[in-house]
Amino acid sequence: MSGQGGARRAGRRRAAPTVGRRARPGRAPLGPQATPRRACPGGGAPPPAPAPSAASPLPDTAPTPQGLLLTADFGADTVSFVDPERGTVASVTVGRAPYGVALGADGRAWVATAEGVAVVDTRTGVRVALIPYRTGTGPVTDGEYRGGGMGIALSPDGAHAYVGVDVPGTTGFLEVLDTASNEVTAVVPVGRRPFDVDVSADGAEVYVTGHDSFDVTAVAVDSLRPRRIEVAPYGTEGGLASWLKPHHAVVRPTDGQLLLPFEGERLAVVDPRTGRTRIEPMTADTHQHGAAVTADGRLLVVGTGAVRPGDGKGPSLTVRAPDGTERVYPLQGPHEDVAVSRDGRTAYVTGGYTRDGYWNGITVVALDTGATRRLPAGARPLGIAVL
Repeated sequence: MSGQGGARRAGRRRAAPTVGRRARPGRAPLGPQATPRRACPGGGAPPPAPAPSAASPLPDTAPTPQGLLLTADFGADTVSFVDPERGTVASVTVGRAPYGVALGADGRAWVATAEGVAVVDTRTGVRVALIPYRTGTGPVTDGEYRGGGMGIALSPDGAHAYVGVDVPGTTGFLEVLDTASNEVTAVVPVGRRPFDVDVSADGAEVYVTGHDSFDVTAVAVDSLRPRRIEVAPYGTEGGLASWLKPHHAVVRPTDGQLLLPFEGERLAVVDPRTGRTRIEPMTADTHQHGAAVTADGRLLVVGTGAVRPGDGKGPSLTVRAPDGTERVYPLQGPHEDVAVSRDGRTAYVTGGYTRDGYWNGITVVALDTGATRRLPAGARPLGIAVL
């Protein structure tokens, strides 16, 4: 998701693209084939939570859960269990237009949907809860600008889930969930369109990336007091129409600094304690969205391609070493988010993308060579986790 138009470099301005609305595939329980359903009616308050899914367990022929990926299918109402070799092996209904996913050590996945936060037992492949938001987000809809949950993360001890809730046309909120009771316990105002949520290594702070407000909101867990940090290495000219906004952040494991990539040109390194930002150069020259960090400190960033033909390079995956050197691996078509295998050798890049040009699959990237393999999976997958 990006704003439309806006200046990129001095003397260069992006044109606003035409945003088309695609038909949504609808529900697809327990399988990759989707069956249409009617859109939910509009309304200013969140709908009541439906009963937990009665989905069957994962097929006996599937590998163990530790061999699977889990995708949030933004183009359906499902999450999909994906074998990295064979593709989708099962899909489970979770709620309208799922966006982000966070995986707990207990095997439960927390999924931010337009209707609420779904809780999925990944060991059985069953949704066990759907927790409605306290925040009124307007009509439950689909697409890039839909209201509801976006970024989501868990505390290090697994006791709390934190979800960024978008309210179209105004500022968003961070909702705090107690994972034992499955209840929302607090609501904190944050920036506009909370694309991403991250947590400090000690669990003391939560960081919410506000795409349309050019900021990160740091929320102290003990006091729930928000603190705005502007992150705008290109400035804020263009406002909502600018492309040059923050999308995803990661917390650097060595020092707790926040890393936010922009346009394959600038990496904003933010000290959350002081709010100061340092800029480092990047080399991909492409509009950037999802990011991840490996245990050894490599930063992986998804490039979606030039916003306007000739104004930047194509889709790619940047692999940035801790010393700042980069390898840029080309990808076929736009992608959105990325996760890394447990051995750190393979990246899984979701092809869902939040704008037009998405595809229903994952690109598997060998990080040592850059070799890629396209894997049909899910329905416009955005968020991804490695089980």
